Amino acid sequence: MIAMDSRPLVARPLVVGLGGTTVPGSSTERALAIALRSAADHGAETLLFGGADLAALPLYTPGAERLPGEVALVDAIRCASGVVIASPGYHGSVSGLVKNAIDLLEETARDERVYLADLSVGVIATAYGWQAAGSTVAALRAIVHALRGWPTPYAAAINSAECRFDAHGGCSDPVVAGQLALVGRQVAMAAIRDHRARIAA
Repeated sequence: MIAMDSRPLVARPLVVGLGGTTVPGSSTERALAIALRSAADHGAETLLFGGADLAALPLYTPGAERLPGEVALVDAIRCASGVVIASPGYHGSVSGLVKNAIDLLEETARDERVYLADLSVGVIATAYGWQAAGSTVAALRAIVHALRGWPTPYAAAINSAECRFDAHGGCSDPVVAGQLALVGRQVAMAAIRDHRARIAA
């Protein structure tokens, strides 16, 4: 069993980003990077598990021996004071790639702090249309609740048909960029509070 106080105390709280697609440079991963950059600007350390990292994970099988990539993801979540999850909207819901990574958090079921318990979790959904973007945000929020986490008050639902991201971290729509920055800021602020509480304890 991993105790909550076994998380290493570092100078700044850790916010872990999880998401992307199998396509390099996807809009989902670029949107996630903008949110993480905002979290860093507001005082958090950040760590990104992008599409390539998630694609390297095997299909989650309970009780199987864990590969290094699986161990790295689970250990990062164990150390995290906040999380941001970003998924494309595939057929109206979370992609299998992202869901498989989330399923891996079952490895924390016997920890003192199980799953995403008490963590602030920002959610981002990208889809080629508003319907799938909205339903994917709702699905992500339901998953976070099931994993005992606290979805941030604001979630970013992005219509990829109306917004473009570039390889340099830019976004064609300043309103969308501001929405992603808000997700990152809300997670960072909650992560800082969690981090300070751990230090005080």
